[in-house]
Amino acid sequence: MFLTRFSMKAVTSGASQRAYWLKKLHEWHWISSAICLIGMLLFAVTGFTLNHAGQIESKPRVESRDGQLPAELLGQLQSAQARSAQQDKSAAAVALPMDVRDFIQRELKVDVGARAVEWSDDEAYVPMPRPGGDAWLRVDLKEGAIEYETTDRGWISYLNDLHKGRNTGGAWSLFIDIFAIGCLVFCITGLLILKMHSERRPLTWPMVGLGLVIPALLALLLIH
Repeated sequence: MFLTRFSMKAVTSGASQRAYWLKKLHEWHWISSAICLIGMLLFAVTGFTLNHAGQIESKPRVESRDGQLPAELLGQLQSAQARSAQQDKSAAAVALPMDVRDFIQRELKVDVGARAVEWSDDEAYVPMPRPGGDAWLRVDLKEGAIEYETTDRGWISYLNDLHKGRNTGGAWSLFIDIFAIGCLVFCITGLLILKMHSERRPLTWPMVGLGLVIPALLALLLIH
């Protein structure tokens, strides 16, 4: 009688622990899925568009603007170029002087900000790449001529660059890291839930195995 009661308690305790952990896994699973839902939709769609980039045509839209830097501002720019030439190569790049930036913002409607400048003897070149497009600004250090060009490749290219993290900055890079951790939590908790239900679902592990075998065979046999 004692052994029977002990066995029943052990079974009850085991079932209680199993129910507890199953509940916790479900909680983590749905929370991670809710957090990652929109991101997973975005990355799924852009995975398709990237895979068919050659078939999805886009016509880049290019816009150019010109201007002329006043003599006093050209002098400031030449002084900045001289400081850049004198400083150590490991130091941070010298940005455009504030007055020059304000003039470009006012006259050309271009926000250069404190971006790094590629200095040479003849020009100050400011690359301004962004998701879904590109832009650059060039100022002639002798004549003060300003050239600006921007290229917009459309919203599909924009989303594709978000997928790749291309020219997206630190905040989006951090989001991708957090999103990746959320996806890992979603997948691992899903796998553990499958394990706990696998006794009543005999197709569980064959289906999981197919998810591994099919891409492995494709990679080994058809990718050269």
